[in-house]
Amino acid sequence: MAAVNFLLRRSSPSMMKVAAQMLGTRGYAVSVGTDIIESALSVSLQKARSWDEGVSSKFSTTPLKDIFKGKKIVIFGLPGAYTGVCSAQHVPSYKNNIEKFKAKGVDSVICVAVNDPYVLNGWAEKLQAKDAIEFYGDFDGSFHKSMELGVDLSAALLGPRSHRWSAYVVDGKIKVFNLEKAPSEFEVSGGEVILGQI
Repeated sequence: MAAVNFLLRRSSPSMMKVAAQMLGTRGYAVSVGTDIIESALSVSLQKARSWDEGVSSKFSTTPLKDIFKGKKIVIFGLPGAYTGVCSAQHVPSYKNNIEKFKAKGVDSVICVAVNDPYVLNGWAEKLQAKDAIEFYGDFDGSFHKSMELGVDLSAALLGPRSHRWSAYVVDGKIKVFNLEKAPSEFEVSGGEVILGQI
């Protein structure tokens, strides 16, 4: 398992695919037409922030209806902050195209991961992406579990995480949905792909 973790951290595509295959695959409840708000009525996300901001906000969370209702949102999920493909490819594919998303009438581009909001905040700042993308934590994985997009990456010492995916959501309803075959892959969930689908 240590070898799997090393390979995942180094983001070698061929070895990450092997590791992902070791973890298995399953079906998903989310698809085009799914209402994200209705699918996860009791779920809230945690906006990326510093610890001090968390304390001053009394550790507030954001209900999904406040994120999606009446808005055009591009959202993408990824296995975790500070991991190889997520840092080097996935987030930059959205950050580098933010003006194109705005030109298509997208209200917000959101990144969500099974991380706490403080880790996501530090990662977003490191990537210099916080001004372009809204980062939200799914600290207990409940958002991804509700849509059956969770995956066990314990083989890489990551524990319960998210598959790699993207969606275009209008007023809470999924209009476009892309899911990678494995969390290590980056073929269909990038910013350039979904731009062409809006």
